[in-house]
Amino acid sequence: MSLTLPVAEVFNQQQTLKATVEQDARTAYFYLWPTEPLRGQFPVRGCWLRNLSPAPSEPDEEAYQQGIPPLLSAEFCRTLEPEPMIDPAGVTIVWEPGDEGAALWYHGQLLAVIPGWSLYQDQQVSFSASCIKPNPLTAPLGSASTNKHYALAEQHRQFWRDWTEGQRWGALQRDMISCYERHYGNALNYYTIDQGRWPPMAISQHLHQGVWYFLTLGMSIRPMPAVDYRLPEEAPRLRRAEVAMAIDAQIMTQENALRMATALAEFAHFPWQHFDWLQEGSVLTSELCPVGFEGFALSHELADDKGQIVLPKVEGDRLQLLWSTPITANELHYAATHSEGGKTVIGRLRAQGCSHIFRPRQDVCDADEF
Repeated sequence: MSLTLPVAEVFNQQQTLKATVEQDARTAYFYLWPTEPLRGQFPVRGCWLRNLSPAPSEPDEEAYQQGIPPLLSAEFCRTLEPEPMIDPAGVTIVWEPGDEGAALWYHGQLLAVIPGWSLYQDQQVSFSASCIKPNPLTAPLGSASTNKHYALAEQHRQFWRDWTEGQRWGALQRDMISCYERHYGNALNYYTIDQGRWPPMAISQHLHQGVWYFLTLGMSIRPMPAVDYRLPEEAPRLRRAEVAMAIDAQIMTQENALRMATALAEFAHFPWQHFDWLQEGSVLTSELCPVGFEGFALSHELADDKGQIVLPKVEGDRLQLLWSTPITANELHYAATHSEGGKTVIGRLRAQGCSHIFRPRQDVCDADEF
């Protein structure tokens, strides 16, 4: 059995996936590995890169039996001759902005793509430049004109160049703060919540007409995971969001309001930690709820005119502004145990006359409903 050698290893921004390039004396592969605690949720995704030995005329059954990476048979290969081993110095791995998939560039040329949406379905999907016909190990990469994943890989590389070489954050930051200040007055405080990692994210705090407002900015830089795969037609209006919280200043001091609003920092990282997206009716547990409440529901529809604001577009996409409102244990349980339960809870809150501004209220779900 030949020894497998690591060529490259790169984690995504959230440290939830690891991309590796590995080769032995026979063949080279590109992999995406889920890290803890996602190993039981998603399978390893692999992509054959090239044969380093002559291409066999038949499937490499012996390798399958031995549990080692198989050679790709001749009918699927760009060349029947052995290709050179991959030089680690020439490897660049570029992650999708949404942290789900990755592309492998080699000496400036696109070598392979494992799209993020492949995580969410049973069939393995990948694209390799050395492949000429679809097969169980990979599919042809083609060109930007023949394969949208090739074109997307080029876009993603340019996206990261713009962020590392340009001033994109400063412009977005100014646009977001300006939008918030037009509606809620000058920002009183600005709190960074990105933990020193990309993307830059923050919370802007305002006091307007007796209400504390806390709104994130920067969360929308990344498209949220799984949306493009699950809801492709609606994705342009659902895949990017900011989260916010409004609290009546008469019922809560600034210190207590700030403590509660700290939950927004958790919510802003949630999609990429769990490979899920936040939307109308999403419910999240939190230890930062006020007394008598156990979690938060997220909603745009709950907002009155003061909360229905239009945010600047990001990458051409509309942004959702999802307001976080505390919910009781009964409401949280109902939302978790009923189809569309979170949306039902939001509907009941609206019927009770509640808005996105948090004030004392009655429970809208009873224990006997479970």
